[in-house]
Amino acid sequence: MTTLLSLLDHPRLPFGALFLITAGLLGFGLYLEHWEGLEPCPLCIFQRLAYLAVGAVALLAGLHGARGVFRRVYAALLLLGSLAGAGLAGRQVWLQHLPPEQVPECGLGLEFMLETNPLWEVIATVLKGTGECAVVDWTFLGLSIAEWSLGCFLLFALVSVLLLARRLPAR
Repeated sequence: MTTLLSLLDHPRLPFGALFLITAGLLGFGLYLEHWEGLEPCPLCIFQRLAYLAVGAVALLAGLHGARGVFRRVYAALLLLGSLAGAGLAGRQVWLQHLPPEQVPECGLGLEFMLETNPLWEVIATVLKGTGECAVVDWTFLGLSIAEWSLGCFLLFALVSVLLLARRLPAR
C-alpha cells in the first residue's frame, strides 16, 4: 500500500493516469454510441461533460507537473469535477432502481431542449431525469453504465482527496 501511495508523489504520473482513464472511458462511450447503437440519455451526456472536465484538468496538471499549491488547486478541481459526475451518475442509478410506476415520463431530446429553452431550464430538466435515463441497455458484470460511471467518479474523487492530503517530499 505504501508503494501504491508513493506513486501519488510523482508530479505528473497520477494526473496522466487520470487523463488516460477518462480518455478511455469517453472513447468507450463513443464506441457504445456509434458502433453498438446505444443512444445516450441527457444524464449520460452530462456525465460525459464531467469526464471531459476531469480529463482536461488532469491533462493540464500532468503537462504542468505542478507542485505545492498548484498541485492542490488541480486536485481540488479534479475533486469538484469528480463529485459533480458522481452526483449525476448517482441520480441516474437512483432512477434505474425506481419501481416502473415511479419512473418519470420520457422527455424531449436534449438537442431540441437546447434549441428551444434557456440553458438553466435545460439543466434543471436534465437533472430531474427522464424515463429514458432509467433504461438499462447495457451491463457488464451485472452493473449498468451508470453504476460503473458512479464507481469511476468515486475512484477519481478518492484519488483527488489523496492528492490533496499527501505532502510531497522536498526535492
